[in-house]
Amino acid sequence: MKTIGYCAHDQNSPLVPFTFERRALRSNDVAMEILYSGVCHSDLHTARNDWGWTTYPNIPGHEIVGRVIEVGSDVSKYKIGDHVAVGCMVDSCQECEPCHHHEEQFCENGMTQTYNSPDRQTGDITFGGFSKHLIVREEFVLNVPQTLDLSRVAPLLCAGITTYSPLKTWNVTKGSRVGVIGMGGLGHMAVKLAAGMGAEVTVISRSENKKADAMELGADHFLISENSDQMAEKASYFDLIIDTVPVKHDLNPYTPLLKIDGTLVLVGQIGPVAEPLTTPLIMGRRRIAGSLIGGIKETQEMLDFCAEHNILPECEMIRMDEINHAFERMERSDVHYRFVIDMATLEAEA
Repeated sequence: MKTIGYCAHDQNSPLVPFTFERRALRSNDVAMEILYSGVCHSDLHTARNDWGWTTYPNIPGHEIVGRVIEVGSDVSKYKIGDHVAVGCMVDSCQECEPCHHHEEQFCENGMTQTYNSPDRQTGDITFGGFSKHLIVREEFVLNVPQTLDLSRVAPLLCAGITTYSPLKTWNVTKGSRVGVIGMGGLGHMAVKLAAGMGAEVTVISRSENKKADAMELGADHFLISENSDQMAEKASYFDLIIDTVPVKHDLNPYTPLLKIDGTLVLVGQIGPVAEPLTTPLIMGRRRIAGSLIGGIKETQEMLDFCAEHNILPECEMIRMDEINHAFERMERSDVHYRFVIDMATLEAEA
C-alpha cells in the first residue's frame, strides 16, 4: 500500500512529507485510514534522538484513531467502516508470561512499538501515525466507543492509558487521596481519570498559574510545592502520587507527602532523577515506582471507562503541515493540553 506521511530524516532537520509503502496485508491484519493522530512529547524526543535510539527515516505518532478500510482473511473482530484506535505498540510475542497476563507492554521478547521498532517478521522499522494509512495486527487494534468524540480520542491512546494504568494498579477508588505532579498532557489526564474514579485529587505545582485549570478539570485541591507550610500540612497524606514531570527533577520534596505504604509513580521522566533520600522511604515504608503504558485489555478498559464517564483530553487541532511549529511550542510548554493532527489535511496536501 503506497501512502504518505511526515518524516524526520535526521535529528536536526524538521519533519517533511515522505512517500513510502506499508506492508502487504497479512491474514490477521487490519488496514485503516488514519483520521486523527495525537502528538506526544515522545514523538518530539524520538524525532530528535534525545534518547539515543532513533532509526531514520522516522515517522512518529502513536496516538491513532482511524477507520477500517480492509481486513485480512482471519480477522474476526473488525469490519470495514469500524472506527478503531492504535496506541504505542502494534505487536508482541504473545507467548511469554506478561503477554499471557495481558501486559504486552512488558513482553519479555520486546514489544513492537508503533514506530521506530523492528517488525517481528520482516525486521523492517515501523512507521507511526503521522501518516495516511496504517496496517496493524488485529490483536493490537482497539474499538472506539461510539459515544466518544473521534476528534479528541487520540491522546487517550498514550496520555490516557499512561495515567490510567497506575491508578488501576494501585487500586484507586472512591475516597483515595491522589496527588498529581505537573499539569501538562499527562497530568491533566491523571486529574480527569482520578476524579472519574472518585478520588480526592490534589494537583502539585510550583506556582498558582494552573490552579483555575486544575479545579475546572476536576481537582479538589491545589498544592504549591514551593510553599513549605502547605507542603508540611500535607505530610503523610497521599495514597498515591502520579509524577508526570518529563525532565530530571528532585523527588525528595514529594516522598514525605505519602502515607505509610504510599507510592510515588514516575510516568514522565525516562532517564535520571536527582538522588533520592532514603529516610522518608524507610521511615514510612514508602515507595518510588515507575509505570509504562497498559496492555491492550487495560487500554480497551480505559476507553470504555472514558466513554462511560465522558472523559476526554483537552485538545488543540492542528494541520499536518503545522507539526514542526507544534514541536517548537511543545518545547516551551505552549499547548493546552494536547495537540491532535487532523489527518484529512495530509490528504489535501498530498
